[in-house]
Amino acid sequence: MEQVFSYIISLGASVMMPILFTIIGLCIGMKFGKSLKSGLYVGVGFVGLGIVTALLTNNFDSPLKDISNLYGLQLGVFDMGWPAAAAVAYGTAVGALIIPICLGVNLLMLLTKCTRTVNIDLWNYWHFAFIGAVAYFVMDGSLMWGYFAAIVCYIITLVMADLTADRFQKHYDLQGISIPQPFCQSFTVFAVGINWLLDRIPGFSKLDIDAEGLKRKFGVLGEPLVLGVIVGILIGIAAQLDIKKILFLGVTMGAVMELIPRITSLFIDGLKPIAEKTQEVAKKHFGGRKVYIGMSPALVIGHPTTLVCSVILIPVIIAIAVVIPSNQFLPLASLAGMFYLFPLILPYTKGNVVKSLIIGLVALIIGLYFVTDMASAFTLAANEVYKTDPTASAAKIPEGFEGGALDFASSLFGYVIYACVKYMRWIGMGILTLVTLGMMLWNRKRIVADEKVHSKQ
Repeated sequence: MEQVFSYIISLGASVMMPILFTIIGLCIGMKFGKSLKSGLYVGVGFVGLGIVTALLTNNFDSPLKDISNLYGLQLGVFDMGWPAAAAVAYGTAVGALIIPICLGVNLLMLLTKCTRTVNIDLWNYWHFAFIGAVAYFVMDGSLMWGYFAAIVCYIITLVMADLTADRFQKHYDLQGISIPQPFCQSFTVFAVGINWLLDRIPGFSKLDIDAEGLKRKFGVLGEPLVLGVIVGILIGIAAQLDIKKILFLGVTMGAVMELIPRITSLFIDGLKPIAEKTQEVAKKHFGGRKVYIGMSPALVIGHPTTLVCSVILIPVIIAIAVVIPSNQFLPLASLAGMFYLFPLILPYTKGNVVKSLIIGLVALIIGLYFVTDMASAFTLAANEVYKTDPTASAAKIPEGFEGGALDFASSLFGYVIYACVKYMRWIGMGILTLVTLGMMLWNRKRIVADEKVHSKQ
């Protein structure tokens, strides 16, 4: 079983999505050609997104490191990026079976009406495996603790996907889709709380500027494309590059800002027919019961507000990381994941650039402390994985540093589960169990009540 799921993961989303969507489409009554076309659109979207992400990381990795060296910004926790976190996740006994175990939990929750989400975002299951792997090593190689942490994170994420589904679908006009990705979902808590506070500040409503309003207010300078060019040029200047390289970085960052929304539109083209048909089948054969397809937040990271906030936060968070007290983590390799902060913030801020930027900044600053505190456990896990498998070069931490990554290590869900396991042990297990069961039962109550209302209509 481990070999089967390892093989599936190794194929990648671009290969497996056409296969998976074709099977789903046929199962819900779509024609083969339409099902295959939907899957191919999503698969091509993942290929394009991978190319654009590589464009960003390959071209900006060296200048950002140059900036760190030039200005003496090195901190004690080295940014390993998501490849290292994924290597840690799948390099343990916990990660080996995380997909079948989580799929089993998902099925059980669907049958007991504790969720409406079918999580087919298999390539982001590494987030659950990661927190399980960290708990496994922190608790001296205990599989029980590892699987407990992973399953708790999975259940909480499924419930959160249900709770945010209506807002997500209305904001992005994507019916039948939810986002069961724990890194992204963890920022919902910040979005709800900080948005509520900002709404109570007198006069703050006058700063209600969305991406279109930004263009009207600042003209061409408010365009994500132009903002990308400006930030790219500033990074090149800070790295003391020659004029040719500075201009190249500017155009490259601008290209990323322009290409992402064009590529993510492919996800929408592929997902919409499947999602609409799923809701039609559920309504016809299951008494109106709603079913959500759980997908990667990648399909909406091309929103203009997300692009504007991400490109602004890249230089801002680097500057803040070196001046705030007690932080030891300087984000560099993880900056390509900045876009994934905002997919579930925007539905609560209604695309307001100012609010989204404030929420993202607060969440990131707190996330730096999460990464710093988790660095010892991350380092332990990465070293053990690399010792066991020397070919896992992504998990090799440079001498003299601890390891960390913004990707999931900076998320609220990951850190709370880690802290409960490491610092509270059995008491922490009890608290997490009660919270998780409480969320499941509350979600089931909501689902059952909603189904009763719809059955009477």
